Amino acid sequence: MVTDAGAAPYWADAQRRRRAVAAAFDRHAGQRATWKRRAAHYHATLSEICRRYVPPQSRVLELGCNTGDLLASLEPTLGVGLDISRHSLAAARSRYPQLHFVEGDAQAVPFDAPWDAIILADTLGYVDDVWQTLRSVHAVATPDTRVIIVSHNFVWRPALALAENIGLKMPVGLENWLGTPDIENLLRLTHFDVVERGQALLSPVKLPHAGSWLEKAADQSLLRHLALVLYWVLQPRPRPQPKPLSCSVIVPCRNEAGNIQACVERVPAMGTHTELVFVDGASTDGTPELIREQMARHRGRKDIVLIDQITRNDTAPLKDAPVLPPSAAEQTPPDLMLSLGKGDAVRKGFAAAKGDVLMILDADLTVPPEELPKFYLGVAEGVAEFINGSRLVYPLEDEAMRFANLVGNKAFSLIFTWLLDQRIKDTLCGTKVLPKEAYDRLAAGRAYFGDFDPFGDFDLLFGAARLGLSLIDVPIRYRRRSYGASKVRVLSHGVLLARMSLIGFRRLKLARWIERLREV
Repeated sequence: MVTDAGAAPYWADAQRRRRAVAAAFDRHAGQRATWKRRAAHYHATLSEICRRYVPPQSRVLELGCNTGDLLASLEPTLGVGLDISRHSLAAARSRYPQLHFVEGDAQAVPFDAPWDAIILADTLGYVDDVWQTLRSVHAVATPDTRVIIVSHNFVWRPALALAENIGLKMPVGLENWLGTPDIENLLRLTHFDVVERGQALLSPVKLPHAGSWLEKAADQSLLRHLALVLYWVLQPRPRPQPKPLSCSVIVPCRNEAGNIQACVERVPAMGTHTELVFVDGASTDGTPELIREQMARHRGRKDIVLIDQITRNDTAPLKDAPVLPPSAAEQTPPDLMLSLGKGDAVRKGFAAAKGDVLMILDADLTVPPEELPKFYLGVAEGVAEFINGSRLVYPLEDEAMRFANLVGNKAFSLIFTWLLDQRIKDTLCGTKVLPKEAYDRLAAGRAYFGDFDPFGDFDLLFGAARLGLSLIDVPIRYRRRSYGASKVRVLSHGVLLARMSLIGFRRLKLARWIERLREV
């Protein structure tokens, strides 16, 4: 397994995170009953929601069963609980010997029985990969299986964090805080239909005189957006066979020598063929030389292409190495490198790419290459035409994103969701994927907005919105950079982003408003 410049391997990192979650629940397994008594109203509500859809004597699988209380309350004829906490499972087996409890990971469900119901109650917040967990559930569900997901409402995050700090809630560490749109995006990606959705609990404790009114308010009024508990009842739909598509992974790079080998070795094979296209932007640390070394080392096994963003340098061409035709960029003076930027590199890479599906992967590997198959399947299985990475679902690694960048990303996500009339949580995530035919249409209409974007994100998002491409977010684990320096300049780039948002407003929103006024 390959590391990126000394960072822990991707899969080892995932195992470490899972062990940390298991250890947190192991530590508190002995006091779980006490914590549940303190939150009796909350746990009674979870049981009531599940009993509404799961009749007694059903065959029930619960993923993340903890000490088994919810599973036992459903009175199943076959009840199986899966959890990664050994101490919690030991307590469950002691309390409910009539049920079956197995140590395992929800991301790889080891049972293939004809389940009447599969339950994930407060589980998605702790799994390492929500997408993989839902794919795993889909694999063991039948068309008649009801899948029930129960989750916390994201707006309660500060209150629940405070409750942990002052000892009113069991401390379990960092969670994946998934908003309703995040969960429903993931359900769409993993081929589930929502049969019913709902919410409950405006107060985590039962209030003697206001309890019944609060429950009605949580279900019927505008206050439902403040409910603590959100739930979905799902039905799996058939998973389509992925189309046999080839891929081109475009890697814009400048001074990324320490990441090149890991990038080549870690980008997975996808579809019928995977092409890796490096676009080098006047690197001074030996990046292009290292790319050529990788081309020689992997010749015949991996399809690797190198494009010089400024001038084509083929003074010592490698035998059988791809030599691309000259482009207008050959006449570009090196001192214009900064003004060209990543957006120009992406456009040059896309123009040269031969794959059916075009992907952007930043050379700093802060988005792990191992995440790319999720994007590919989103296109190949027909879920959406434009797949955007989102770094704002899973907890961030320390130093992965500066606070100012995080605030800016959240602000621009709100602006873009409004501009595009489609939700997008992380406008500036470098990983974006779309079919080549869709990109060709987008590029043909680029003059509508102008060649204004040095980053590449806005150009693609605005163009996709104008074409009406269906868009979906894929959450990814964002890692801190392990080699080199970030190219982001918060102040100057923030001004540029604001200017580009204004262009989007004039061309997308204002133009539509004027057109409607003319129709009236």
